[in-house]
Amino acid sequence: MAIATEVNPLRAGMRLERTPDPCNVVIFGASGDLTKRKLMPALYNLSREHLLPTGFSVIGYSRSEMSNQEFRDTMKEAVDKFGEIPHPLDEDAWRHFAEGLSYLPSQIGMVDHYHRLAQALEQNDRQRGTGGNRLFYLAVPPSSILDIVHGIEAAGLSQSKGWTRIIIEKPFGHDLASAQLLNRELKKVFREEQIYRIDHYLGKETVQNLLVFRFANGIFEPIWNRRYVEHVQITAAETVGIENRASYYEEAGALRDMVQNHMLQLLAHTAMEPPVAFDAESVRAEKTKVLRAIRRIKPEEAGNFSMRGQYGPGWMNGERVPGYREEPGVDPHSTTETYVAVKFLIDSWRWAGVPFFIRAGKRMPKRVTEIAIQFRQPPLQLFGDTPTDEMTPNLLAVRIQPDEGISLRFTAKLPGPAMHVRPVNMDFRYATSFGVASASAYERLLLDCMLGDPTLFARDDAVEAAWALVDPIIEGWKEAPPPDFPNYEAGSWGPPEAQRLIAEACCGWRQP
Repeated sequence: MAIATEVNPLRAGMRLERTPDPCNVVIFGASGDLTKRKLMPALYNLSREHLLPTGFSVIGYSRSEMSNQEFRDTMKEAVDKFGEIPHPLDEDAWRHFAEGLSYLPSQIGMVDHYHRLAQALEQNDRQRGTGGNRLFYLAVPPSSILDIVHGIEAAGLSQSKGWTRIIIEKPFGHDLASAQLLNRELKKVFREEQIYRIDHYLGKETVQNLLVFRFANGIFEPIWNRRYVEHVQITAAETVGIENRASYYEEAGALRDMVQNHMLQLLAHTAMEPPVAFDAESVRAEKTKVLRAIRRIKPEEAGNFSMRGQYGPGWMNGERVPGYREEPGVDPHSTTETYVAVKFLIDSWRWAGVPFFIRAGKRMPKRVTEIAIQFRQPPLQLFGDTPTDEMTPNLLAVRIQPDEGISLRFTAKLPGPAMHVRPVNMDFRYATSFGVASASAYERLLLDCMLGDPTLFARDDAVEAAWALVDPIIEGWKEAPPPDFPNYEAGSWGPPEAQRLIAEACCGWRQP
């Protein structure tokens, strides 16, 4: 059997067209929330924008009993409810898209069901011209991943006459040992270039634009280093609680849920060296170098370099909301953190001595994700009588969500005969500058996977390098006395004690 060779489209002459080859997308967990809220709306939007090829097909694979038509009707309701589109669902566009939807009620642990899947894939190859191209999307809990991988292997589906790829959702393991085990087991069945570990933060337009901002403009890169940057703050604040995910969140907590993947990926994008080329391996190699250069926090140092919190009852948008321990399914004495702040140091020539502060929390006053680079003060204050240490430093804020854009804070003179200065902002916003809404992160990432471009997906060594940074913090927390939770109110910016983490570097955490 001929095996297709993976080709990175960016290596092939910076390929510009964005239409992949006809293919089958098999969604394991097709009746779940992720499929309804994110995957199906993203695939529909790609189809509506004519970015999917003729013959494109989706096979839903889940234990719920449904006919093909019932699956199509359920997915149509989901797209209409959750789709991020500025206009009502287009009936003609949906009809065309739905022609490629089918459903296979199956049990993940039943090997013979994967042989039925093989027959369905072969039927689509014949009838819809999908050419043996297959994308397996595992929208399932982590405990089901290896069962599915072994079922795919048993049915001979890991290779085909076309290309075969698999998308794995986070979390990629529970710690370093489990991540290494998961990677080993995956690579017994798939080659590394077939494995796409998805992190939806990396599909956001502003995260991608950060690389363009740095490396396509000659004015920023020369000052993107320890000589000019005082510190960096990376924030991911959420207004929601755990949203009925107690069983998952009690095991994960904010450190595993946000820092090990999203936050460290944002840090790597911010701190990476210029790649030799804008191709997947070059970009991902530089990001991995950053993760390996971050100084590991010893377990006994965890209290000095990290801070954790858990929200109690409070007020959000004028309504009383419960504390974490009062959420359904949560242990009333839980010590799981819903807020985490960490100070990281990067031992490299570019960043030596520059602290990177990251924080992530639930039940915060605003939903906002941003990267804020604060520059050093000028060495001498020439204008007016304002002391240098009271001047507002220059700051570059990259807003990831919800209002995607970039703002630069600098000092300007106030109008009038006297020399008075004040900070002003220069703003760039995607929505107003380009007049179009950004595509959802899942649209970009699904399309990239179908095109065979892994640039925005996590590589095995990067996942393990991130766990190597997080594991010692978790170990240090376990050895410390139980925290006095809850220690911040819902609707606040986290525990007041978190200020001590950043006090030496600046006046405090930003309030975006």
